Amino acid sequence: MTNPQHYLDNLNQPQHDAVCAPLTNLMVLAGAGSGKTRVLVSRIAHLIEHHHVSPHQIFAVTFTNKAAGEMRHRLEALLGLPMTSMWVGTFHGLAHRFLRQHWEQAKLPQTFHILDSDDQLQLIKRVLKNATINEDEWPPKKIQWFINHHKNEGNRASSIDPDFNPYGNDLLTIYQMYEELCQQSGCVDFPELLLRAHETLRDNPSLLASFHERFTHILVDEFQDTNTIQYAWLRLLAGKNQTFTIVGDDDQSIYGWRGAKIENIHRFEHDFSDVITVRLEQNYRSTSTILNAANALIANNNDRFSKELWTEGNTGEPIGLYAAFNEIDEARFIASQIKQWSESGNSRQDCAILYRSNAQSRVLEEALIQNNIPYRIYGGKRFFERAEIKDALGYMRLIQNRHDDAAIERVINTPTRGIGDKTISLIRDKAKESHSSLWQAAITIIDNKELPARAHTAVLGFLRLIDEIEEHTKELQLGELCEHVLTASNLLDFYKKSKSDLAQSKLDNLEELINATKLFEPNPEEDLPDLVAFLSHASLEAGEAQGDMSEDCVQMMTLHSAKGLEFPFVILAGLEEGLFPHSMSFDDPTRLQEERRLCYVGMTRAMERLLITYAETRRTRGQTHYNRASRFVTEIPKEWLQEVRLQATLRKPVSSYATNSRGNSNYTVPESAYQVGGRVMHPKFGEGVILNFEGRGRSARLQVKFNHAGTKWLVAQHAKLEKI
Repeated sequence: MTNPQHYLDNLNQPQHDAVCAPLTNLMVLAGAGSGKTRVLVSRIAHLIEHHHVSPHQIFAVTFTNKAAGEMRHRLEALLGLPMTSMWVGTFHGLAHRFLRQHWEQAKLPQTFHILDSDDQLQLIKRVLKNATINEDEWPPKKIQWFINHHKNEGNRASSIDPDFNPYGNDLLTIYQMYEELCQQSGCVDFPELLLRAHETLRDNPSLLASFHERFTHILVDEFQDTNTIQYAWLRLLAGKNQTFTIVGDDDQSIYGWRGAKIENIHRFEHDFSDVITVRLEQNYRSTSTILNAANALIANNNDRFSKELWTEGNTGEPIGLYAAFNEIDEARFIASQIKQWSESGNSRQDCAILYRSNAQSRVLEEALIQNNIPYRIYGGKRFFERAEIKDALGYMRLIQNRHDDAAIERVINTPTRGIGDKTISLIRDKAKESHSSLWQAAITIIDNKELPARAHTAVLGFLRLIDEIEEHTKELQLGELCEHVLTASNLLDFYKKSKSDLAQSKLDNLEELINATKLFEPNPEEDLPDLVAFLSHASLEAGEAQGDMSEDCVQMMTLHSAKGLEFPFVILAGLEEGLFPHSMSFDDPTRLQEERRLCYVGMTRAMERLLITYAETRRTRGQTHYNRASRFVTEIPKEWLQEVRLQATLRKPVSSYATNSRGNSNYTVPESAYQVGGRVMHPKFGEGVILNFEGRGRSARLQVKFNHAGTKWLVAQHAKLEKI
C-alpha cells in the first residue's frame, strides 16, 4: 500500500472519529445518507494498516450479497490486497461457510443441501402427506411461517411451550416431523443455517474458543435489522476479548414484521462493556428542506437515539403536497409531474414512485401507460403478473373458456383441494391420448370412474365449482363477478387464514383486483363482453407495459424495497390514515412507530425533490373510503411544505371556484353546487362519484363514475343529479 493513510482523506470529523476509534466496542449511529459504508470499509482498513490486524482475524457481516460484494471490492481497491482470507458476507452466507467447514460438529452430512423457500414448502407438504394430515386443515404456508418464525427466535420444536393452545401440540408435532425429515434427507432451510451455526458453537466449547482466538474484530452493518438468532450468534462469536463494531440507525429499522428486533441496537451498550458511540449526522444526499422535514417527523417517535440530520448542501425547493380527489386523480397527477420532469431534460430513471402497499401500483401503472411513460417495478412484479392475481384471472378465464388448459393447470389445485400431481398427470395423459382439452379429459375420467374415490370427489368438485361460478355470475356486473369468483374459489378466505408474512399484501392485491374490475371501461369500438375485454386488457398490460433494463424508466417500488436507494426525484403516494400508516398499526404503538420510520426512510431517499400525495377518497376492498391525510403529513412543519394546485386549464370561472380550509381546490357548478369527489344519485344510473368535469357554466359536463353503470359524461344542467 503506497499511501497507508489515504483511506482517511476527506472524512468529516465524526467519520474520522469512528474510523480511528480505539480498539474497544464501538457503536456508529449512521443517519441516512451519512456515508456509513465508507466508514465501515475505512474502519477495517484502519485496523489492518494502523493496528496491523490480519485480514484473517476480521469477521464482517452485512445483509445483502450486493453490500458484501461492494465491501470486499472497496477493501481490495483501498488496500491493494486480496480479501479471500477475510470473512465478509451475509449472515446466511457466513453461517453456510461455517457449517461447510464444521459439518461433523454440526451433525450434518458433508454434502448437505440448502432448501430455498419453494423447496421447503414442498418438503412440508411431504410431511403432511406422510402423516395423512389434510392440507385444508393445516395449510403448508401457515406451517412454513410457524417453523421459520420459531427458528429465527432460536426455538426447536422440543423447546416450545404449546401454551395450552389446542392447536399448539399439532403444530409442534408437524415441526418435529419436519426436522426429522430434514435431518434424514441431509438438507437445511435458510433459518436453519443460523440456528445450526449458533447451536454448533454453543455446544462445542473448543470450537468456540478457536473462533474467539481467530476472529479478534467483528463488524456488523445494518445492525438495527438483526433478529433474535442473529444477535445470539454474534454474541457467542464476540466473546470477551474481541472488539465489536456495529453500524446502524434505529430510525431506519423497518423490518419488525419479518422478525428484526430494534431492541438489539438499543441493548448493545448494556450487553457489551466500554462502548464508544459516534453519531454520523451530516447527510450527503438530500437538501436541507427534506432533512428538516424528516427530522421533524421522526422526532415523534420515542425511545430512539437522538440524531439531527443536516447538510452543507442547498436548501432546495419546498416539499410538494397534493390532495387528490381520488386514487385516479392522484395517479394522473403523478404521471403529469413525471412528464414535466422528463420534458425538462431529466432522466425518468432518476424518478421513483414509492408506496406502502403493492396493491397501489395498479392505478399508478395504468396512468403511466396512458401517458406513454415507461416504468419498472423494482424488486417485484407488475400488478397483473403477481401470482395471486394470475390465480384469480385463471378462474375468470375458465368461466369464459373451459378449454383454456393453462388456466386449468394454474387453478385446479389452487387453493389446495386434494388434487395431487398424480391425478393431474393422469388428466394430462388422457388429454394427450384423446386429443382433447384438459377440461374434457377430466370429464371423461370422471364419467369412466378412473380415479380413486378421494381424487374422484376432488376433481368432480372442481368441475362443478367452475360451472356453478359461471351460473351464478351470468347476470352480474364485472366487479360483482370478480368478487364472487374470489369468494367461491376460496382465494380470499385462503389468504385471510394464512400466517404468511405476505398474506396481507396478497389479500390487498386481490381486493385491488375487485377495484380494477369495477372501474374498468371497455373500448366501445371493440364490442366485446366485459369479461373478455378485461381479460384482454390484463394480458396486454402484463405483457408490454414494463420497460426493459436498458430503457429510461420510472422506478416503482414499495417503501420497504426502497431502503438503501436514492433518487433525485421521489414521489410518496397514498399518505392517508389507514393506508399509511396502515390501519393494523393504529392500536399498536410499536407498529405505529415502525410505520413512521418507514415514512422517514421514504423521505430520505429523495435527493433534490420530494412530492407527497394523498387521495380524499379511495376505493379499497370494494368500497369507497373517505380519508384524512396521514398523520405523517401533519407532523411535517408547514414551513417545509407547499401545496400543489391543479393546472389553470382545469379551473372554472371565479364565480364557481371555491377553496376549502386546507387550501385545496373544490370546483363547483353554480347551478347545483356539484363538487369533484362528491357523491350523487341519478334517477337512472343510481349512485356515483364525480370524477371530473369540463366546460363552463350551464354547459359544463360532469364525469361521474356510477357503482353499477360505469363512467358517464353528463351535461350539468340536464343531469338531474341529487347530492348525497
